[in-house]
Amino acid sequence: MIEKKDRKEEKSKKSDKKKNKNEKKKINPLIFVGIICFLFLFSIVFSFINIANSKILPRITIMDINVGNQEKEEAEKNLNDLIEKKISSDIILKYNDYETTINPSQFEMKIEITEAVAKAYNTGRDGNIITNNYAILWNYICPKRLEGNFYINEEALDKALEDINGKLPGGMINSSYYIEDENLIIRRGSEGIVLKKEELKQEIIEKLKDLTINSTITIQIPVENRKPDEIDIEKIREEIYKEPEDAYITQDPVEVHTHVNGVDLGITLEEAKEILQEEKEEYTIPLKITVPEKTTNDLGEEAFPNELGSYSTIYDMSNKNRSNNINLATQKIDGTVILPGETFSYNKIVGQRTIAEGYKEATAYSGGKVVQDVGGGVCQVSSTLYNAALLANLEIVKRSNHSFKTSYVPEGRDATVAWGAIDFQFKNSRSYPIKISAKTNNGVLDIRILGIKEEVEYEVKIQTKIISNIPYSVTYKEDSSLEEGTEIVQQKGANGCKSETYRILKDVTGKIVSQTLLSKDTYNAMERIVVRGTKKVNTTEAKDEIVTTNSNTISTEETTITNANVKAE
Repeated sequence: MIEKKDRKEEKSKKSDKKKNKNEKKKINPLIFVGIICFLFLFSIVFSFINIANSKILPRITIMDINVGNQEKEEAEKNLNDLIEKKISSDIILKYNDYETTINPSQFEMKIEITEAVAKAYNTGRDGNIITNNYAILWNYICPKRLEGNFYINEEALDKALEDINGKLPGGMINSSYYIEDENLIIRRGSEGIVLKKEELKQEIIEKLKDLTINSTITIQIPVENRKPDEIDIEKIREEIYKEPEDAYITQDPVEVHTHVNGVDLGITLEEAKEILQEEKEEYTIPLKITVPEKTTNDLGEEAFPNELGSYSTIYDMSNKNRSNNINLATQKIDGTVILPGETFSYNKIVGQRTIAEGYKEATAYSGGKVVQDVGGGVCQVSSTLYNAALLANLEIVKRSNHSFKTSYVPEGRDATVAWGAIDFQFKNSRSYPIKISAKTNNGVLDIRILGIKEEVEYEVKIQTKIISNIPYSVTYKEDSSLEEGTEIVQQKGANGCKSETYRILKDVTGKIVSQTLLSKDTYNAMERIVVRGTKKVNTTEAKDEIVTTNSNTISTEETTITNANVKAE
């Protein structure tokens, strides 16, 4: 009995202990309410503190730049300053000893950070109390990293990299071909290195996006070795093959359809393949050129009804040799038809200036001295043509100024030429064929560009600004064969200058629509050379008259040069 009683008491004690434990586990409702109220009040206070703070939350980055604890405007300004510095900083690309520089502005690089700054500023502000507080607290645990909108003209970047690839020392050379007269010229390529374009492109973009780099960037150009493709004569034949097509004109509106010469191999494919079996660097394969019955030149004045641009210069007819050369060059270019997209080459059309071609010796400068050179004077024809092309609003491809000023055109408006060294070229950048009309008459050289006017035409003005003048120096040479006190001017002096020339386009109302810099030119000062006599004479026999000129003095009107080694004609 006693044992049963003890067991009951023991069970009772265990039951009481469980009740006490359960009572301890129960939370007082007042305490729970108090905790909720505290958290709510804390959230409100925390939210109000954040609202009162006008700065971006700490530790937020944009483009890896910390903008935390900055005013919104301050952050945007600081980032834009870094972006501007990045855009103006060069990137140096190196491969062994080869080095070149590119600039982000070439590729229209932009980074738009306004949206990112707004997102950074609105973190912890753009929701309700709970979401804002959560965003703030979470930012301390995991800071927000934002990116700006990066833009780059990839087409321009690709083009720059292709250009660099072509200049790498030891680079691979692809097989190529071109048509010269009635021959197909094929050049065999050679093995070499090529730039890994995509790899380099991505590295450049990554470096440009990294605003933490605020100094000049140097990148090693990645390359690989590659062999050129084999010459595929069948593919080349497909590319050059053309059927002859007559030129014709359609009306309403007037449209000129230029002729097309028929082109095909002058030998069979098998014969061409045999030629290519030889181990040579260059191959010549004859072509069969078929001229259509009616060419563009046969269309007559109907195809070239409008004068698009013209210019005239004056020359000295008494200088027979120079006049002869001007007349010959003028006849060569007269009647030349240039199709849309074609490039006119002065040297190619005029040809080499030789005695056999009828050219004569006329004055020219070489190395700063007066010399006699075959073809002297043809520069006046190229310069006159240059001005006519400018006024016809044509694209200038190649043009060089003389080393000294000329008298027949203003500064900045000359175009020197020298066979095998310097050419003058322009492209027919208009929609219709153009024709050169070139005439000489009584000392006047007149060149006109004829064609069909575009739907929208502009008035063209050429303006030259003299930036600075270069005074000439005087050199005296002693001559013991001349009597003391005698001076002979061996070469007249002439001041030089630096100039800038612009092409200005105006619409029908006279409003300027564009102003394009054509060239920056430097014209050297021409040294004045005076020969002084040193021969002693008796004072009683001294001559009162001092000779100041010489019949052999050469005028700069008739002679110009381009550099010390090239004769300008």
